[in-house]
Formats: sequence, C-alpha cells, structure tokens
Amino acid sequence: MAQPQPTTPAPATQGAAQQERQDQAQQNAAEQRADQASAQQDAKDQLDGDDEDFLENAAQSGAAEIEGSKMAQEKAKNPDVKAFADKMIQDHTKVSEELAALAKSKGYTPPTEPSMLMKAKLKTLSLTDDGFDEMYVDHIGVAAHEDAVKLFEEAAKDAKDPEIKAFAEKTLPALQEHLKMAQTLQQQVKERKEAKN
Repeated sequence: MAQPQPTTPAPATQGAAQQERQDQAQQNAAEQRADQASAQQDAKDQLDGDDEDFLENAAQSGAAEIEGSKMAQEKAKNPDVKAFADKMIQDHTKVSEELAALAKSKGYTPPTEPSMLMKAKLKTLSLTDDGFDEMYVDHIGVAAHEDAVKLFEEAAKDAKDPEIKAFAEKTLPALQEHLKMAQTLQQQVKERKEAKN
C-alpha cells in the first residue's frame, strides 16, 4: 500500500493566496490613512475660530520678524542692532517651529510668510538705507513686538484649546523681554542719531 504523498498547492493557488495577502495589506494601509485623515479633520473641526486666528497671526508675525531681522543682518550699521537681529532670528525660528508642530497636531497648517501688511512694511524697509537701523528697530523691534505681546496675552487668557493656551503662556515672557530689549535699543539708536546732528 502506497503512502499518500503530501500535496503542495498548485502555483496558481499560491499566487492567489499571495495576491489576497497583498490586497489585504493595501486595504489595511488605506483604512489607516483614512483614519489619520479623519482624526486630523476632527481636530481641525474642533479648533475654535479664535484659536485658529491666533495660530495664523502668530505664524505671520514670527515670519515677519525673521525676514526683517535677516535684512538687518545685512543692512544694519549699528552692531547692537545686528546683535538684536541675530537673537530675533534664533528665538523666533524656534518659536515658529514649535507653533508649526502645535498647529499640525490640531490639523491646521499655518502660513509661512508674513501678512500682506507686513510684506509691504518689509518692502519699504528693504528700500531704506540711511535710516535703516532706526526703521528696523521702530517697526520690527518695537511695533511688531507690541503687537505680538498683545496677541499672545489674549491667547494666554482666552484660548479655548489648553495646548494653545499653554503655548501662548510659555512664549509670552520671551516676547515681553524682546519688547524691552527693542525699546532700550530704540532709545540708543535715537540718541546716537541726535548726537550726530
């Protein structure tokens, strides 16, 4: 009596089983992507309009300060203005990265450029030569930081999302310090200009 030989599936059956596994893996990956997209949409749907406005305005403000400060690195004549610009680039780049990560976790992509109004101010700044230091300190150092401090104070007080509120609270002291530095620098630049006249 002959012993039954183990049978191996026909190649067509093996191919069908492999195709079925691939189809299942693709379906699982598609479901996972859909779940992630749905979670991001849910996060965005839950993001309060004022919180989204804060993220947008804060991102644009940071972009303007970085862009203006890069100009100052090249055009400023006063070494203190250049040093201030270096610090602004370093600090605002870090804050911008943190803000972008926070916004992404909320399903929102913040702008990476300054607002149209700030672009116009930056254009004017770029065309300025003799009074560059004073204009940079006035517009990017003082005025932009006054606006940023107000923006972050409001978010620290009124943001609905606890993570956005915590981000604003954590960032606010550095912005207040930047404003104080800018005001001191503004006075120095003004005194230096008056001494020359």
